Amino acid sequence: MSNPLENIIDFTLIYNRYKRQLFNFSLKMVNDRFTCEDIIQNVFIKLFENLKSIRNPDRIQYWLFSTARNEIYTFYRRKKVHLDQFGAEDSTEIDIESGDNVDYEYEQKELSEIVMNELNKIAIEQKEIFLLKEYGGLSYKEIAEVMKIDEDLVKSRLFKTRQKLIKRLSRIVTR
Repeated sequence: MSNPLENIIDFTLIYNRYKRQLFNFSLKMVNDRFTCEDIIQNVFIKLFENLKSIRNPDRIQYWLFSTARNEIYTFYRRKKVHLDQFGAEDSTEIDIESGDNVDYEYEQKELSEIVMNELNKIAIEQKEIFLLKEYGGLSYKEIAEVMKIDEDLVKSRLFKTRQKLIKRLSRIVTR
């Protein structure tokens, strides 16, 4: 019989390790902070309920991102909307801690908004891979597992997405 305190400690460690990555990925996918918070809450509730039944703790990141992805698609199915109908909200809030880096932080926020605006114009399959890699911090193999596609396809889509972004962003900069 497992110790309930160990389960709470395990859950807390997992939560603290992955909450930011899951939040960033989910927020970029749904473009709404409240919806994102609900999704992340549901993911971690499911984790807590299923923690004892997860056989391979080394695969917890895969489990979390797969669950988050399922929650996101469930949200869209319930709303009966297409993923590309959402415009980018200000999903890159920056908490400014001091006045020293205000210009830099403002530029970073502005750049992030431009990137997200361009990402919202790209096919959802490419956008999702980019977000899993850049905001979720997943490896190619982990992305392939989460999306249930071949690892070479992940690499190809990510390469094409980056190329599209470079092309689109260079047009913006040269205007």
